[in-house]
Amino acid sequence: MYFKKNTIFILSIFACCMFLYSCNPGDARKIPPRAEDRVKQNIEEGRGFRLGTLGGEKKSGEFDFASSNELWRASLDTLEFMPLALANYSGGIIVTDWYSDGSSENESVKISIRFLSNEIRSDALSVKVFYKKCSVQNSCQILDRSEDLSADLSKKILTKASIYEKENKTKKKKKYINSKLDD
Repeated sequence: MYFKKNTIFILSIFACCMFLYSCNPGDARKIPPRAEDRVKQNIEEGRGFRLGTLGGEKKSGEFDFASSNELWRASLDTLEFMPLALANYSGGIIVTDWYSDGSSENESVKISIRFLSNEIRSDALSVKVFYKKCSVQNSCQILDRSEDLSADLSKKILTKASIYEKENKTKKKKKYINSKLDD
């Protein structure tokens, strides 16, 4: 009995020491002073984990799916006339299939959009446009001609996304005002 208590006590002290030893803070100059910034940095670096809403609050109305992201919705709406080959929200990429409007059978276009940020700003998207020209013998040449159309597509997507964002803010504001009137 005495041996078991001592063993448990020694093992618990050893576990505490190992736990404290593994908490090396590192270089203090590289650690942000705010807790939110430290959490963000740790997640970006692949360290640490979250237990969902346990121990933290999740605000109602926050959604983690594509329809709540204005840039994503605006991109899909802009490319709605083209068939999609890949639309991966978690990967942040949309790729269309080869598309031809029928005016020229030998030419088709393919667009890929990569999301670099969820914020609505000019550097949030990377748009690539590829043209495929095929000759009579079915030998095709694919050209990256992003400079021609990518700026126009980005501008159209960002304009739609800002409109969606404004609509979303007015909906939230109306809901808040109505809930205050009900009280």
